[in-house]
Amino acid sequence: MFPVQNSKSRPEKRLLALYHGLPEAERQSLLDFAEFLAARAVPSAPAVAQTPLDIPRPAEESVVAAMKRLRASYPMIDHSKMLHEASGLMAEHMMQGRPAGEVIDELEAMFLRYYEKQTGNSDAI
Repeated sequence: MFPVQNSKSRPEKRLLALYHGLPEAERQSLLDFAEFLAARAVPSAPAVAQTPLDIPRPAEESVVAAMKRLRASYPMIDHSKMLHEASGLMAEHMMQGRPAGEVIDELEAMFLRYYEKQTGNSDAI
């Protein structure tokens, strides 16, 4: 075992000190083992909220901003599943002149419906 001056130093410094104290063949073994560990490591997925986040609706909001807010409010939902319905509502606003407030109300209801369907609980919120 090779002495390491400061056992309270960061692990990277300790590992580097140990690495420099090894002969070349053992250095390669250490690198091989580190690569093995890195290859079998399962990357951890970032934690996603399982309940909707309370992001308040501003008094004045565009349909695009509402979509961004709702996507952030419901990170647990697979948004690709609602793409067709959401794009239809956005098209009604942009192409047919439907008021933004009405479309945003429907978008909010749609996100809630998808959330309830995913959780199987219509009393979830």
